[in-house]
Amino acid sequence: MSLPFPAAAAILLAVGFIAGTVNVLAGGGSLLTLPVLIFLGLPPTVANGTNRVAILVQNVGASLSFRRHGLLDGRWLRLAGPPALLGAVLGIWLAVRVGDTTLQRVLAVLMVAVAVWTLWNPIKPPVHGAKAPPEGVAARTALAVGFFAVGVYGGFIQAGVGFVILALISAAGLDLVRGNAMKVTLVLLFTPLALAGFAMNGMVDWALGVSLAGGNLLGGLLGVRLNVRKGQDWIRAVVVAMVLVFAVRLWFSA
Repeated sequence: MSLPFPAAAAILLAVGFIAGTVNVLAGGGSLLTLPVLIFLGLPPTVANGTNRVAILVQNVGASLSFRRHGLLDGRWLRLAGPPALLGAVLGIWLAVRVGDTTLQRVLAVLMVAVAVWTLWNPIKPPVHGAKAPPEGVAARTALAVGFFAVGVYGGFIQAGVGFVILALISAAGLDLVRGNAMKVTLVLLFTPLALAGFAMNGMVDWALGVSLAGGNLLGGLLGVRLNVRKGQDWIRAVVVAMVLVFAVRLWFSA
């Protein structure tokens, strides 16, 4: 699909707003934005890079907002940040070398898997979970390995990484509200690295990325307010339906 830039920018602003809200509430917003970027004419690898502009802007705003609510804990970031950054380096290296058709098929399969994951809803953290990371060496090592895998996944494709992060830290006992604050801040740590890697390989459309980023920023700020007040269960059915439609469309257009 080829549209004039003003029309494409308007579509991306609207989609970005929805995706930013979804990303902060639970995750998976990139499962909406990546297909839209592809349908607007970007090769999948360039769409993957362009999407990081919006993720960066969205998570700056969301992280600052969570911080103002006193929900960020530096102890979790000190545990998760270093292995996630190392993993992201590997993920970015893989992403800039995969072909467009392969990436599109991977994204289609991933979208169906995330939709099934969302319907199953395995993330059931306690309402008032532990605030501090575990102290045991075995538990901290397991979490470090998990966060390294998060970095690989996030560096490679980003879409759905929020679900993986929430599952990991929920298993460690962190409640959902603080878990979302941790999630957006952790993604913020490795997204500049990912964006730089894609940009150096000519895989970023800055004009479309900035248009998408405006919507993501506004949606992310709304998502923080809804996260603090309501949680995210009420949007699950809509997100799943949209993800499945996009997945089928991506698979058959690859």
